[in-house]
Amino acid sequence: MESHFWPLYRLRITTPRLELRLPDPELLEELAAVAAGGVHEGGRMPFSVPWSAASPQQRGRGTYQHLLGTIADWRPERWTLSLAVLCEGRVVGRQDLTAKDFAVTRQASTGSWLGLPHQGRGIGTEMRAAVLHLAFQGLGAHWVTSTAMTDNPGSLGVSRKLGYAPDGLEQVAVLGRPRALQRLRLDRAGWRAHASAPVGITGLAECAPLFGLPEDDLPAEAG
Repeated sequence: MESHFWPLYRLRITTPRLELRLPDPELLEELAAVAAGGVHEGGRMPFSVPWSAASPQQRGRGTYQHLLGTIADWRPERWTLSLAVLCEGRVVGRQDLTAKDFAVTRQASTGSWLGLPHQGRGIGTEMRAAVLHLAFQGLGAHWVTSTAMTDNPGSLGVSRKLGYAPDGLEQVAVLGRPRALQRLRLDRAGWRAHASAPVGITGLAECAPLFGLPEDDLPAEAG
């Protein structure tokens, strides 16, 4: 998709199996369909915001609206980059990178989900590694944080593999019940020590102002 006014549509992050990019309307339709198909087993709620506790139609529509909302609400001082994850050309999930006052704090946070049929294949680790490369190598982050329910071993396992350290616990209310949430934090040294899969970035320089950064403040794009 060509866009003179929203260069984020030309941003690409690639790994040996994956491509992450802001979805155009066609890909957004595919992403919504993946969400409608289910992102976790029934009886579980791995998210602190229980967006998946809805009918398939509502999950798909909510995914569609949420992603369009991230574009409409984007500000250089407060942004969420919500990327479709493609594996061998097929949409399999979503990977987010979110920050507030990034130019000052150099801190961002991640969030993600995968469609049920695509779980258990290492895709979750690879797509998180891709967006961490964007954060640290591409944007010059100092810290990246994440959270996971303490009873979500899959998400916690991905964080351990990629070098995150525990950063405290908190209680949150989810669907009227108390849940324990594990905070996690990754610094540049930890990222470097655990980075393994090759990651490429293209189209980032023209996006710098949208992240609140001057173009000459971005590290070189990695291939």
